[in-house]
Amino acid sequence: MYEMKDEYLTGIGEIDKEHAVLFEIAEEIYQLCGNEFVPDKYDEIVNLVERLKQYTVMHFEHEEAYMERIGYKKMFTQKVQHENFRNKLEALDLESIDENQEQAIEDLLKFVTDWLVEHIMGTDKQIGEFNG
Repeated sequence: MYEMKDEYLTGIGEIDKEHAVLFEIAEEIYQLCGNEFVPDKYDEIVNLVERLKQYTVMHFEHEEAYMERIGYKKMFTQKVQHENFRNKLEALDLESIDENQEQAIEDLLKFVTDWLVEHIMGTDKQIGEFNG
């Protein structure tokens, strides 16, 4: 369901590979969301959130280093968007996740997939088009 598609490619190999991993995590969230055989999803939700936090920190560092190397003019905007994403993940209330797991996983899936598609299509693709 959730996968890296050609339309999301930036033309920057390292960034595209890392985006593909983010889509894989989104797919895992989707699979968990639809899995009726796991009545208590709290631990899995927390694990996915932690993986997402760790991976995005690394990915954002790589993306920002690349933008710096090429002298990308809109780097500040990117950094703000990255920081907002990290803050949203950090602000997740684990207690409320435990109380309403189904809603939490649906909200997480919507947040991650909306952000990924909008961020890639709206800003990351511009990095690949930048020519100094």
